[in-house]
Amino acid sequence: MGTTSTPDSVLQQLKWRYATKKFDSSKKIPDDVWHALEQSMVLAPSSFGLQPWKFFVVRNPEIRSQLLPHSWGQTQVVDASHLVVFAIKKDLDAAYVDRYVERMAEVQQVPVENLQKFAGVVKGFMEKPPYPLNMEEWHIRQVYIALGQFMTSAAMLGIDTCPMEGFVPSKYDEILGLSAKGYQSVVVCPAGYRSSEDHSAERPKIRFKTEDVVEYVG
Repeated sequence: MGTTSTPDSVLQQLKWRYATKKFDSSKKIPDDVWHALEQSMVLAPSSFGLQPWKFFVVRNPEIRSQLLPHSWGQTQVVDASHLVVFAIKKDLDAAYVDRYVERMAEVQQVPVENLQKFAGVVKGFMEKPPYPLNMEEWHIRQVYIALGQFMTSAAMLGIDTCPMEGFVPSKYDEILGLSAKGYQSVVVCPAGYRSSEDHSAERPKIRFKTEDVVEYVG
């Protein structure tokens, strides 16, 4: 059994977290801490375990400056220690499922032939979903699971984040060359350390009362 946090410590960090409006550009996330955050994305759950995504970490300051005009002028893009672009893989097909199943066989040390029934189920779902489903929207939902895990992990480690949909995906895709790689940007999340000048950190969280948003059935 792994080490667990206490209920109080979890709530404390979740209350501490907020959408950081201004980062301290002089502070960088240490390598060991970033490694844990990187792995929080890698370890994120997804439907069927398919991982229909890629996480592009933009480190080059010049490239970040190019992204700023297409980020609604939000300076978090250039000031944060790290900038992660969460993207979906376009046109997932049977070949992608085969690649995933091969990886599954490698990790679990079983013959790939033993996993063909599972592969057939996944391919069948993708070709003919059991209910009306836009597959691109389905992939996008998966990405938000990874985003949530990344942000929660960051909060537990005392790292600030700011999820951002306020950007122009087509421009990001162009500048980062994502389209040529078969990916499409969905959401952006700068990560780093809040600036002492960001007074948003001092504002209390505005949430509906628990009983207004949590209902026990049965």
